Amino acid sequence: MRRAVRRPAALAGAGLAVALAGCLYAAAGAASDGGGRDGRDGGEAPGRGSAAVRPMSAAAVVDFGLRPPAPALAGADLDGKPVGLAEFRGQVVVLNVWGSWCGPCRAEADDLERLSGQTRAQGVRFLGINTRDRDRAAARSFVRAHGLGFPSLHDPDGELLLRFPPALLNPQTIPSTLVIDRRGRIAVSIGGAVTDEELRPLLTRVAQETS
Repeated sequence: MRRAVRRPAALAGAGLAVALAGCLYAAAGAASDGGGRDGRDGGEAPGRGSAAVRPMSAAAVVDFGLRPPAPALAGADLDGKPVGLAEFRGQVVVLNVWGSWCGPCRAEADDLERLSGQTRAQGVRFLGINTRDRDRAAARSFVRAHGLGFPSLHDPDGELLLRFPPALLNPQTIPSTLVIDRRGRIAVSIGGAVTDEELRPLLTRVAQETS
C-alpha cells in the first residue's frame, strides 16, 4: 500500500495533493545551485543567467480529482507558424520544455521523438516549449539533429512558463516535462531529463483514464 506523502508548502499552497511517483519534485528545491556539488551539470542560458539543468528526472503525479487546468498556450512555432495547446484538447499531451543549449535536453530528445511516434495510436501528442533560445536557427538545428517531428512553441523569454503553477513547473529547471490529461489538466510533472522507460508507464496510465 502506498504511504501518504506530506505535501511541501509550495504544493499545499496551490491546493494540490501529489502522490509519489519515483521521486517527489518540489519546486522549492528545484532551482538550487547550478552544479558541481552533487554531480549535476550547470547550464548557462544565453542572455538569461544560470538555470538549474537536471540530468536526472524527478516525477510527481497529481491526484485525479485535484489536477489544475493547464494554462492557455498559443504562439508561433520555430518556423513562425501558429500553434497552441488548445489544438490537442481531448488528447493526452506531453509538454516538454527544452533549449538547444541544454545538455540533458539533447540526452532525452531521441527518447521523446521515439515515444511520440509509438504512443500516437493511444491518443498522445507531443508539444515542445523552446526556451532561452533567442535565435530560432539554433533551435531549428536542434530539431533537425534529433529528427523531432512534433512542434515547439518559441518562448525565448520564458513568458509561457510563468503561466504554470511554480510547484509543478519551475522555469529555472530545464528540461522539464508535463503530462496533460484529456480534460486539459496537469496530471504529471517531471523536473529533469526523462527517459523512455520513465515516461512510457506514466503516459499509459494517463491515456487509460476514463473521465
